[in-house]
Amino acid sequence: MEPPILVYRGTHIESTHEVHIAVVNSEGKLLYSYGDPNRMTFPRSSMKPFQAIPLIETGAADHFAYDGSELALSCASHSGESYHRNTVLDILDKLGLNEDALQCGTHTPWDMASYKQLIKAGKDVTPVYSNCSGKHSGMLATAVHMKEDIASYREITHPVQQRIFDAIEGICSYPKEGIRISVDGCGVPVHQIPLENAALCYARLAKPDHLNQQKSAVLQRIRDAMINYPEMVGGTKRFDTDLMKAFGNQIVSKAGAEAVHCLGLTMEGIGIAVKVEDGGTRAVSVATMEVLRQLGVGNEQIYKQLSKYTEAPVYNAKKEQIGAVKANFVLKETAG
Repeated sequence: MEPPILVYRGTHIESTHEVHIAVVNSEGKLLYSYGDPNRMTFPRSSMKPFQAIPLIETGAADHFAYDGSELALSCASHSGESYHRNTVLDILDKLGLNEDALQCGTHTPWDMASYKQLIKAGKDVTPVYSNCSGKHSGMLATAVHMKEDIASYREITHPVQQRIFDAIEGICSYPKEGIRISVDGCGVPVHQIPLENAALCYARLAKPDHLNQQKSAVLQRIRDAMINYPEMVGGTKRFDTDLMKAFGNQIVSKAGAEAVHCLGLTMEGIGIAVKVEDGGTRAVSVATMEVLRQLGVGNEQIYKQLSKYTEAPVYNAKKEQIGAVKANFVLKETAG
């Protein structure tokens, strides 16, 4: 049996990737799977929408007059484009804080135009360029609103992180004692849960009808912000942004590091979680698009529009396409 993701150089298979997939409804029923849907997984940045729950529940979002774009940015792994950076700085200004308050660290932004501008100006990247600066500014907003210490907001014992821990436990229906904790790339706690529970989170984000009225309203607000401002969630030529734009209000989507992708189907209340076993990011959009195709979501026009994600091209140094990454699996339907 051939592996589920095949990487072609010309007409020859050069490399392969294994994947795990869980497709779940909002009641927690596993509908389809591939590989191990129970694989313990760090969804990484795919959990950002749920890390934003306390931002709303504490009243911080309303107190600081968060609009939809700012809320979407709190769920983002943004590219560090000017509108991302300016929005984070605007949020910090509302909080009465400087950029130094962000403890997300720095890295080269995905937006190379912004990075080249920095180099030409003889400057270095600062925390606002971090793809996680929106999330961190949201955590700071909660701490400031609740009059809590801001210097330690990223520690697991801090009330900010404890509220997030509670929110994730509730949405994914997995007990706290079973959730494994480590440290994310941006320095805050990251939560390891079974893949199908990550899918459940997105089923409930997509269509939170089975939750109480208050929780449902919070998730709807987060979902709508992400769908209405997809450019804030990712950026130019980013999979999350392009996917949500192409499907309109049908999909809410968020990638995570190490080749995780989670999305929810808003009409059906179905959540999908994908994990590429070796962390190979070139395979994750291909796997995700194949799941959507097999579920019958969308039409040929959409798939044509997203063709670079459906069969990801392999280029040589002259930017000539000399291969492709292709899907080669069939979802298994759960009996009963």
